[in-house]
Amino acid sequence: MAVSPSYTASYRLLVDESKTRVAAIVDVATKSGASIKGLDVAESEGGAMVIDATFDLRDSQHRHEVRGALEAMPGVTVKSIADQTFLDHIGGKIAVSPRSPLRNRDDLSRVYTPGVARVCTAIHDEPSKARLLTMKANTVAVVTDGTAVLGLGDIGPEAALPVMEGKAVLFKHFGGVDAWPVVLDTKDTEEIISIVKAIAPAYGGINLEDISAPRCFEIEARLRDELDIPVFHDDQHGTAIVVLAALLNALKVTGKTIEDVRIVVSGVGAAGSAIIKLLLTAGAVDIIGYGRDGALSRDTIGDAHESRRWLAENTNPHLVKGDLKAGLKGADVFIGVSRGGILTGDDIATMNDKAIVFALANPTPEVDPWEANQHAAVVATGRSDYPNQINNVLAFPGLFRGVLDARATEITDEVLHASAEAIAGVISEDELSENYIIPGVFDDRVGPAVAHATKKALVGAHHVKITPQEDLGSASQRASLA
Repeated sequence: MAVSPSYTASYRLLVDESKTRVAAIVDVATKSGASIKGLDVAESEGGAMVIDATFDLRDSQHRHEVRGALEAMPGVTVKSIADQTFLDHIGGKIAVSPRSPLRNRDDLSRVYTPGVARVCTAIHDEPSKARLLTMKANTVAVVTDGTAVLGLGDIGPEAALPVMEGKAVLFKHFGGVDAWPVVLDTKDTEEIISIVKAIAPAYGGINLEDISAPRCFEIEARLRDELDIPVFHDDQHGTAIVVLAALLNALKVTGKTIEDVRIVVSGVGAAGSAIIKLLLTAGAVDIIGYGRDGALSRDTIGDAHESRRWLAENTNPHLVKGDLKAGLKGADVFIGVSRGGILTGDDIATMNDKAIVFALANPTPEVDPWEANQHAAVVATGRSDYPNQINNVLAFPGLFRGVLDARATEITDEVLHASAEAIAGVISEDELSENYIIPGVFDDRVGPAVAHATKKALVGAHHVKITPQEDLGSASQRASLA
């Protein structure tokens, strides 16, 4: 494993300069594979120094190895170790900040009692005004039961909370959307649906997160039918949007068309199912989905869950059988949302010329990207330390920005497709290359492009109750609130 900023540690060292030179400390740590980020002198007196040495490391075991190497040096004492990732989480990563000033009694009388009663009455008389006069205008609930968290699996609601807080940070930073974690201590499908429906009046949208399949399919479908605000399952549709965006550009690079390529998808859970469905709406014809038991096929599906049966009945037109490695032969595109290390470079070599490989399992991709690069024209992963990172943050902040601005009641396939095309379109034809098919996560063109495309798709399909041109701060609205 390479060193990573997710394993940054600061070592506070007491150093006797008569026995060890500071340069030797850096040398010992870097020889163990650590990457130096900073060396700061905290105190210095009479030949004794207190130094904070900060390194990027591979993992927790590496942190202990570096400590041992430092303590073995003459005149060096490790006083403490600060894990920067844990420090960033102390007290949580989000907080409530008021938008209205509270400087005096006049402010208090407007923000709270007695003035607030007028606003309550206005909403009671016309409930749609809640989308304008409350946090509902810009707030999303990030809902999870903690059953399918990142690569960790079923770790429960409390352990899932740091991920949901992180999601809220991304919503705010990349889309200006206020998001709040709602972690539920239940795995019961009906109870989750009931709870989300009960809290929905406070929110302008619901983002479902890290709920295990196949339960997530029913939860999303039911909430979409039973709520009048948009419901979005990011593990499904966020992933699908970014995959389609990357594929659209990869096809341009390789000179292929989505209608003509054979696409192999490894993993038919939440993400894989949504990817396949969105690719079909985008014009793909020949898709084969692979689960643990091999290729899905309508003639062998048997007694399966409804979601998997749908995939079997709507994919694999040539009724291909067998395992994933056999199915790769002659394929143009591989999309992996399954598990790491299941393929080799030799397997990729059996694909068609100018193959496209998206190995998205994290932290270990389905195939080593460097091996895949020996045989494929375009390679993408879910990791930040390889080119072409497929990351959901490219989609959901801008999408919800557009949805909230349009005050939409649902998120349609047209919105998903438009969002994908917007992400792909950020990169011009002249910029496209094998190593640049998808924008970087900090490309500030992405969020606005996705928001604009989302609003345009919603207004065009009449999935909004009022037009997005009615800006929250417009004079006409202010005058109509009384």
